[in-house]
Amino acid sequence: MSVPLRDIRFVDADGIRLRAAVADGNGSGPPLLLITGLGAGLELAAPFERELNGRGLRTVSYDAPGVGESTPYGWPRRMRGVARTAERLLDALGISTVDVFGVSLGGVVAQQLAHQAPHRVRRLILAATGPGLGGVPGSPRVLWTLATPRRYYQPDYYRRVAADLYGGLARRDPDALLHGSLARFTHRPTVRGYAAQLYSIAGWTSTPWLWRLRQPTLVLAGDDDPIVPLINGRILAWLIPHAQLHIVQGGGHLFVLEHPESVAARVAEFLSGDR
Repeated sequence: MSVPLRDIRFVDADGIRLRAAVADGNGSGPPLLLITGLGAGLELAAPFERELNGRGLRTVSYDAPGVGESTPYGWPRRMRGVARTAERLLDALGISTVDVFGVSLGGVVAQQLAHQAPHRVRRLILAATGPGLGGVPGSPRVLWTLATPRRYYQPDYYRRVAADLYGGLARRDPDALLHGSLARFTHRPTVRGYAAQLYSIAGWTSTPWLWRLRQPTLVLAGDDDPIVPLINGRILAWLIPHAQLHIVQGGGHLFVLEHPESVAARVAEFLSGDR
């Protein structure tokens, strides 16, 4: 499987500088915009992205403001502003229409983008995410662990909390999710950027308008996800008119890193199908 090299570039968009990666596949259709989760830089999704590229999909990914090598916002923004930044990134890259894959917090950004800029989003893939208020949160203990970016700064702490935090494969082997890379600990979020991401999602909900989304949607959910319990995927698939639900058996919150090959195959199938 031939995998194209990613073109890493810095892009000025929406008043900040974003680090973005573009990889060209040989397939047709719009590129796939990948939006990562809370505190996660674009390197963390690299194993999954390589699988997508190997299947001919062109991908665009980026460090969120204040994460990795992207500069932070001058002032924190709510989710509408965060989604607008993603749209301005597409403008700067000269891309008019995309398919969107959002995981965890990135799935929240993806929902908001599909809602406020429906003409920019052809198809929508929501992984390990939920509708915000109106969904079912993880346990208070799990959410408390998410309150700080400590797991990105201290490898020993990451290994100590990974099983209870991420579930799935992390219960047996937290290092397997790293795929032999230290990117989690070297391209980490700033405290300021992490706090801004938490601020952007506080009080957010998509439940009042999910029924108006018209993009064909694939909802991916793991059945061993302590952060976003499976019921949230069912809620999304029920509320979004053109949605289908795929459950990853034994999948934890980071199932895209547990099973990058099979998840990428499911995504490619969805994007190439008539529905």
